[in-house]
Amino acid sequence: MLLKFAVLDFLDDREFKNVTPKTLQSYRDILKQFENFCLEHDVINVEDITTSIMKRYILHYQKKGNNATTTNSKLQRIRAFLNYMIECEVIKNNPAKKIQKAREDVRIDVFTDYHIKQMLNYYRRIKHRDKTFYAYRDYSIIVVLLGTGLRQSELCSLKWTDIDFKYQTLSVFGKSRKRESIPVADKVIMELATYKTFCEQIFAEKELSEYVFTNRSNKQLTPNAVQNVFKRLAKIMNFKDVRLSSHTFRHTFCQRCIQSGMSTFAVQRLMRHSSIVVTERYAAMWGNDLKECKCQDAHVHFHLFKHVQI
Repeated sequence: MLLKFAVLDFLDDREFKNVTPKTLQSYRDILKQFENFCLEHDVINVEDITTSIMKRYILHYQKKGNNATTTNSKLQRIRAFLNYMIECEVIKNNPAKKIQKAREDVRIDVFTDYHIKQMLNYYRRIKHRDKTFYAYRDYSIIVVLLGTGLRQSELCSLKWTDIDFKYQTLSVFGKSRKRESIPVADKVIMELATYKTFCEQIFAEKELSEYVFTNRSNKQLTPNAVQNVFKRLAKIMNFKDVRLSSHTFRHTFCQRCIQSGMSTFAVQRLMRHSSIVVTERYAAMWGNDLKECKCQDAHVHFHLFKHVQI
């Protein structure tokens, strides 16, 4: 079977299985790159892919700067594609099966109280001095990420109707493609209420967007726009010891939950990990024995950032 048609068939299958747009794009990019590499080495049929060509592909892009995480991501996507080819009876064995994953750096960045104070104080000064939309919005983004551990995509798709101000919960449509309700601490709810009032004033002549976080034109904020917010902030903060990104906020939230004494079940629920194994891995990394909490919503009763004024 021609490789280019096999790739298209596989992508159609992933789309049919309702993988997230981000995951589908990842498959598309990686398999296109792999397909081009194979064609350059005279491999045009799926049946002609060998373990040797797989190793050459991995090595080629490692030399071009791919780190262990990127390498393993590519290997995972290509393995899935080749497993699908086995299901379709195009090939009998997976040539990527015996290729070992690259050893990844287990260090995960988290913010300290110092980092958090610096970021929040910066936006407070801008809010007080300039009273700009961006300062109010970006400050709220940081508070929400710190207090909920939302993924970047979840932050961008958060709507006002997803927030229950009375019962202090967020309804999140997450990575698992299902909607889940999570409890939210008082200070996060208060910040969202304040920000909503601000938006109603700023966009008084327009109808308030259904999305919580928008651009100045009142249009839904995109993941790229969020990345740009943190790129600009990173240049201003100039932190040397931590990467400033939305995922670092998520890791920080997870770390604080674990160190506050929550059960693995409570942390898994808040983080919305698909498997508790992932949660246990984080718990082991941050070296804290977790205590069973009587309340599954225990994080509401913890001040995770007790040394930080939010």
